[in-house]
Amino acid sequence: MSSVKGLSSALGAGAIFGVGLAVSGMTKPSKVVGFLDLFGAWDASLAFVMMGAIAVHLVAHRLVTRRASPLFDRRFHLPTRQDLDARLVLGAAIFGVGWALAGFCPGPALVSAASGSFAAIGFVAAMTVGIKVEHALSRSLLARAERRASKVPAPEAS
Repeated sequence: MSSVKGLSSALGAGAIFGVGLAVSGMTKPSKVVGFLDLFGAWDASLAFVMMGAIAVHLVAHRLVTRRASPLFDRRFHLPTRQDLDARLVLGAAIFGVGWALAGFCPGPALVSAASGSFAAIGFVAAMTVGIKVEHALSRSLLARAERRASKVPAPEAS
């Protein structure tokens, strides 16, 4: 999606998403913490925002995927893997812990950081460092696995 129309469409969708987060109050960590406080002052508003987002996505996904191709690309780029692996489970757990501790997930954190929130700016900085560390570790582990695979002698044919 390198066309100007495609990039403009992505920017517009991101802007709508950001405005929706701000209007719904999801850029406030207190909303997330309130939602996770099941046995205290529970705030169900995040659940309603999620249900609204899921409903819109279900309808939009069904309409869009009926098309032969997207408007601004040659093909749809949908995930094909359906398995669960340790990296996915560990990543989801780390994401959940970070979300619970900080009250931010990436989208609302970016919106809040753009508004000048120091807590959100710190979160985005830490998130960026975490992403860079994960990429470096993944490359290192992949390179190590490739070196090991190249040292293993091929089985002899009988």
